Amino acid sequence: MKRIIYPGTFDPPTNGHWDIITRASGIFDHLDVVISVNPEKITVFDAQERRNMMESLVSGLRNVQVHVWGGLIVEFARSIGSRVILRGVRALSDFDYEFELAMMQKALDPEMETIFLPTAPENFVLRSSTIKEIARFHGSVSAMVPPVVDRALREKFRYAAEETRGG
Repeated sequence: MKRIIYPGTFDPPTNGHWDIITRASGIFDHLDVVISVNPEKITVFDAQERRNMMESLVSGLRNVQVHVWGGLIVEFARSIGSRVILRGVRALSDFDYEFELAMMQKALDPEMETIFLPTAPENFVLRSSTIKEIARFHGSVSAMVPPVVDRALREKFRYAAEETRGG
């Protein structure tokens, strides 16, 4: 069975993440989306909120399962019998970081492999940090995130979809 894991903070999940998930679910027999919990990283949404959003997103994909994990990703992979990690990349700068991360995973477990999947061109500029900043200032992010995430961001930052900021 071809089983792959797709780890990330997913704070929040973006259309870029969704693109990678839907494409990977069509390639691999089973996709495990792993919401990483790092106590050193400050997130807008807690792990359960991120899990709820992600489970809502993948509910129609039979071969996708969502997990929350607070340890090394290679340990999670071993615990479910996977040897392959999926990483999405947008640009060369992403690749540099992701390549270093893949080499670290390989050092931790020589049998672990990493596959890179570039995002679709329309998602090239999507960064969770930028989306959160726009949402904090009540800007529209509806074209950048799935509807469930847009609603969660509006609720988190307390504004209505039609509200705009005047200057």
